This record gives sequence, structure tokens and C-alpha cells, in this order.
Amino acid sequence: METAGKVLLISGIVLALVGLGALGLAKLGVERVPGTLSWKSDNVTVFVPIGLMLLVSVGTIVLNVFLRR
Repeated sequence: METAGKVLLISGIVLALVGLGALGLAKLGVERVPGTLSWKSDNVTVFVPIGLMLLVSVGTIVLNVFLRR
């Protein structure tokens, strides 16, 4: 149970840092990451963050390669 608590605590800290980074980028005028497709209709807006999905996928692969036991 102690390990699960540590993992949750570290995950929360990382998530908070990512949120602070997103807020900082928004204040600098960066609203969307490159590679985001958007489609706007009369009352519907759809955002598809292809670039972010690729970045997260590559990051996951790299972490799996380096953290594998």
C-alpha cells in the first residue's frame, strides 16, 4: 500500500506541474499545440490534438524502453 501511495503522490505532483506549464503557456499566447486539427460548425467545435497524441505515444514508448526491468 505504501508503494501505491508514493505513485499517486508523484503522479499528482507531475500533473500539477503539467497544469502550471499549460497555464504559463496560455499566458504567453500559446493556445493549442502544433498539429491540432479543429473543425467548427454553427454550434459545435471539435479539436483533434494529433500532435499531442503522437508526443504522448513516443514518450510512453521511450519510458517503456528505459524503465523496463
